[in-house]
Amino acid sequence: MTLELLWPALLGLLLAGYFVLAGFDYGVQMLTPRLGRDDRERRALLNAFGPFFLGNEVWLVAAAGVLFGAFPFLEGRLLSGMYFLFAAILAGIVVGNTAVQLRSRHLGASARRLWDGLIFLGGLVPAAGWGLVAGRLLAGVPLNARNAFSLGPADLLHPFVLLCGATTTAVFLAHGASFLAWRTDGEPSARAAGAGRRALLVAAVAATAVLVTGFLSSARHALVNPWPALVAGAALVIVLLAGAALLRSGRTGRAFAATSCAAALPVVALGAGLHPFVLVSSTTPGTGLRLTEAMAEAGTLRLLAGFAAVMVPLMLLSQVWNWWMFRDRAGRTPTYL
Repeated sequence: MTLELLWPALLGLLLAGYFVLAGFDYGVQMLTPRLGRDDRERRALLNAFGPFFLGNEVWLVAAAGVLFGAFPFLEGRLLSGMYFLFAAILAGIVVGNTAVQLRSRHLGASARRLWDGLIFLGGLVPAAGWGLVAGRLLAGVPLNARNAFSLGPADLLHPFVLLCGATTTAVFLAHGASFLAWRTDGEPSARAAGAGRRALLVAAVAATAVLVTGFLSSARHALVNPWPALVAGAALVIVLLAGAALLRSGRTGRAFAATSCAAALPVVALGAGLHPFVLVSSTTPGTGLRLTEAMAEAGTLRLLAGFAAVMVPLMLLSQVWNWWMFRDRAGRTPTYL
């Protein structure tokens, strides 16, 4: 595999892993205030993902490292053009992580309600934010002659972009629900399964609306490869409906596998829809920043490949070890949060 294929594949793998692993974190955070009927249950729900949630964010750090090192001509344009969105996502992640860890440090009911609200926002903002990012990239961005751009409010209020935000929010919510249904027992597991089925149906409707809106609006003209993106979107709808059926039949582990696939498919749709570009113009279809133009020179990529060959397997091994160590369901392991 050439370096021109290796690095985009690695970036896609890291982003998909982040969506899968951090996606259920955000879903649990959005669900905890609603599913937990009292303080004890809310704490138990948080402890279901307690051993994993900080480690799951490592995938985002690794993806950012690949973006900065291997795609230096993309990261500056991307971060400056979507500064507000990325700042909001980062703030949501920081607030959510802080609230999850500090909630149990305060015994007052009003303080815990405040932390519960921040935990909910810490899940909602990244879940919706990443959907807006993906939707805007698929629909194209207003590139200038130097392939730079800056988004305004109207660029985020496009129906296609808003539906993408709603879809990822519902997908992550369902992903978190299937995780809780799998990792908990008794009544909390049953309530999580019910919430997951509803969220999966909502996500399937939202994903279908994305497909219809994308092909009826200007977003279709910006897509370089509309049919591969359509196939990925159709696969997302099918996986979501399969997840709902699996939850209904009580096969929570398989349902979690289905929602994991659903969480990764937006990355597949993004890569398939834009290739060989990384940024496409919303005003001049068929133009934009190409993948080869965004990448670092070959010598830098070869140097970074040595670091990746060591760090990526270590990261994967640490994740496997962590899941093995905490393989029991919540309530059978020590309390952390």
